[in-house]
Amino acid sequence: MDRIVAAKVFVTIAECGSLSGAAELLDMSRAMVTRYLAEMETWSGARLFHRTTRRINLTAAGDITLLRCQELLSLADQMPSVGDTGDEEPSGMLRIACSQSLAQATLAAAIAAYLKRHRQAAVDLRIDNRAVNLVEERIDLAIRITNQLDPGVIARPLGTCHSVVCASPAYLEQHGTPRQATDLATHDCLTYTYFGKSLWHFEHAGESVSVPVSGSLSANESVVLLQAAVEGAGIALQPVFSAAPLIASGQLVALLPGYRPHAMGIHAIYMSRAHPRAISCTMLAFLAEWFAAHET
Repeated sequence: MDRIVAAKVFVTIAECGSLSGAAELLDMSRAMVTRYLAEMETWSGARLFHRTTRRINLTAAGDITLLRCQELLSLADQMPSVGDTGDEEPSGMLRIACSQSLAQATLAAAIAAYLKRHRQAAVDLRIDNRAVNLVEERIDLAIRITNQLDPGVIARPLGTCHSVVCASPAYLEQHGTPRQATDLATHDCLTYTYFGKSLWHFEHAGESVSVPVSGSLSANESVVLLQAAVEGAGIALQPVFSAAPLIASGQLVALLPGYRPHAMGIHAIYMSRAHPRAISCTMLAFLAEWFAAHET
């Protein structure tokens, strides 16, 4: 049996948490999925899952094998087959999920450029700030800004998201300008909604600095916080791709030039497939080129 396919089946089982879910996603019979799993266990020389009546969970050997298979599949995805002439025109619908800020600032333009190049392709762009479940919501591709990837996903790095601390001239005139990162603790900072304290992380003079911040306004979408900063509601930590035009126009002022906010990775997250479609492969390649050319 094809070990590459066996690895994809194994990773998909781990992602779905069941053989039947993997069979549906891969358009295979459950018996075939079971055969590929048996092949993987023979290949690895270990039992890869603990099986119960409702769900299966990875064994310790399964965790190690999952990481190795993800590395293997990542390399395989970047290696076109010898017989692939690249003549297949991308077609059909591709469902992509991403946050509003990323879609608004750069992804919409990238997808528009892709669709001009590939006239038979179509994209359904799902805007959501939360991390969607690719299997349950039938998403082909999720573009996420994060440094903490889930262990059960396949991810392709696309670029780096740099951030900037900024505030409106009106806010700074009324409350003063922070000169060092620790000054932020005494300012009204616009934070993301989540449990626990907000910590903003910086690099300064070769050392890491983390500052607890708080304020009167929080939100789960950076576009809202960006507009609030323009209106003078407080100090914001924003992606450069969102804040740069407002800084250039004078509506916002970049702060703390000696402190560099921690950068985050931009990743394409997708499910493993035994036979990836041309539209998926070409979109991944196109986005990698796009973010490399437009990185700020």
